[in-house]
Amino acid sequence: LDRLELAAVSGVPDRSAYNAVAALERQGLVASLPHATTLLRQTRRYFPTGVGLRRLAEVEGITLEQFLRRHPVSARWRRILLERLDAVAVIYRLTSSIAAIHRISSFQWYRGLPLDAGIVLNDGRTIGVVRQGLTPDRTGFAKRLWRVREGPPVGGLLLLLPDAVRLRHARRLAASMPFPALLGQGRDVVWCGPDSPGWQLPSVNTVLDLTAALGHVKGGNGLPAEQPTLRATLPRDIGTNFTDKNAPEWLLPALLKPVGKLALDLVSDWPWIDPQHLQMLMGISQGRLSQVLLPLVDAGLIKRVSCKGQRLALTDRGLSVLARRDRASVGVARKRWSTAPVDPRKPLDWRNISGRRSRQLLRNIEHTTAVHWFMASLAEQARTLCWDIVQLDPPHRASRHFRHGDRLRSIHPDGFGVLRRDNVTWSFFLEWERRAVRPTTMTDRLAPYLRYYSTHRPTDDHGVRPAVQVVFEDDVAATHFLRVAQEEMEQVRVRVPLMVSHPELVGLGGPLGQVWTVPDAEQVIPVSSAMNWMNRRPRGKT
Repeated sequence: LDRLELAAVSGVPDRSAYNAVAALERQGLVASLPHATTLLRQTRRYFPTGVGLRRLAEVEGITLEQFLRRHPVSARWRRILLERLDAVAVIYRLTSSIAAIHRISSFQWYRGLPLDAGIVLNDGRTIGVVRQGLTPDRTGFAKRLWRVREGPPVGGLLLLLPDAVRLRHARRLAASMPFPALLGQGRDVVWCGPDSPGWQLPSVNTVLDLTAALGHVKGGNGLPAEQPTLRATLPRDIGTNFTDKNAPEWLLPALLKPVGKLALDLVSDWPWIDPQHLQMLMGISQGRLSQVLLPLVDAGLIKRVSCKGQRLALTDRGLSVLARRDRASVGVARKRWSTAPVDPRKPLDWRNISGRRSRQLLRNIEHTTAVHWFMASLAEQARTLCWDIVQLDPPHRASRHFRHGDRLRSIHPDGFGVLRRDNVTWSFFLEWERRAVRPTTMTDRLAPYLRYYSTHRPTDDHGVRPAVQVVFEDDVAATHFLRVAQEEMEQVRVRVPLMVSHPELVGLGGPLGQVWTVPDAEQVIPVSSAMNWMNRRPRGKT
């Protein structure tokens, strides 16, 4: 905990908590580590030292080993919590907000159960907390919620999601819970107080504040029990001489700065990214980017590779840090995304990459670079035009699965984005098309979107109907695709909010500029005009 969180959960005034922590620190009973994320500003998080743990065991009248087994303060527990420190900080902020409303009588971390944490209020009601990070895929998180549903019941479940799209996906999963489940975004938990609306029930569109949300929590049967660890050893005191170069993996979440964590997440989202494109996504200068990347490269989290220009990719160590932060499988992450060579003696080539998805992206490096360039240009132009970048998803997070007829279908775009300015929200799927040059191929590319937009899922998934922005290699292919798309939409009587362009136009006017052609339009229009055009069109089936 930091000192403000400590004051909140203990119920003492802020000044008293600060004075108490200072006194404990002077006696060598507690120590602290700096910590910050892109959501949380710099603070210091406190933990008991070896001397402090011995003193606490004496106060409770038990042996040190018994004390270490009773509380999450052993060497293994400290490592687990430090590996998850970014997630731990968000859950502590949520706990502090709950403590401002109800007195908390008990708090418990979980190591292997699907719950991240459990909270017992002073009236006996129990709350389970589950956080979804950026690393786990949809299937893994769905299985985790299934384990929560099949496990011991709690009085209520609070789900923390990284963005609005995944919150809507989780609503469908949470609707089958045998106990009340409420969903909120992690940034709302951090930035907003307990009186701010930010929580939703799975089947109701009303947004509740934390007080109203906790009103849905029922009396529980106590928190789920977890088997204690077999080994409970006294942790060594954390030294102050660690740097990014020699620090163990579990300490890096405390040592890395927020801008470094942002760069790590972006390189994870967009493997093999050009440094210039990363600079455009982050909105920083080239000199500043070099300063940000240096500690990440020194720590062995990111590596520079040469393949048709300089590229950036995560190392296996970087994958492990992100997977453990989000409670994802390290083995699965490496199997999919590792950029380590199968044979280090051979030159870098897509056939020599061990990660399945990283290998595919490197094999189609021209297409991968084009998608990175589009998203980076969009981010740069959005800042110039005062658009807020709410969300930019890579291909593995942009896919959508839906039921059409009696079959499960899907779309697999090259990216997804959400921008917002004033009260206007703009969302889109990106398709960078290089192979659809014949009418039959164009029809095949459009068919999944015709099925998707014939259902209510686009609005259910995103709150609005996202545009489908397709970029072809040249103007001739773009013109032919518009004709084919118009014929297909008229035949099946489904309207897809389609926008088509080509790289030359996008390079001149930018992704938000006057570069897009829509069906029935005789000239190119900007995104703002395209929004008005789509609003005039009938939605869904015509």
